[in-house]
Amino acid sequence: MSELKGWKELVPGGLIVEAGNAKEYKTGDWRTEKPELNPEKCIHCFFCWAYCPDNAVIVDAEAGKMLAFNYDYCKGCGICAAACPAKGAITMVPER
Repeated sequence: MSELKGWKELVPGGLIVEAGNAKEYKTGDWRTEKPELNPEKCIHCFFCWAYCPDNAVIVDAEAGKMLAFNYDYCKGCGICAAACPAKGAITMVPER
């Protein structure tokens, strides 16, 4: 049996080797829940867009409307649903 390495011997991971490369990595495929929009209840306040840590909320700023979620980058954290003042406009549903 081989000896396990300690943390000092491990190769560093999660390195960002160049700025602005986040779009190259679609990171939304490991979530267990996803936000779902109810357009009839949405008041288009953009709180979800402002609070989303992954820039996964798609808005049309000129029209003043929240459109959808970019599930390629959404990690299912639920911050958008928690920040939404229009109760029921964004609900977290299990990922299938």
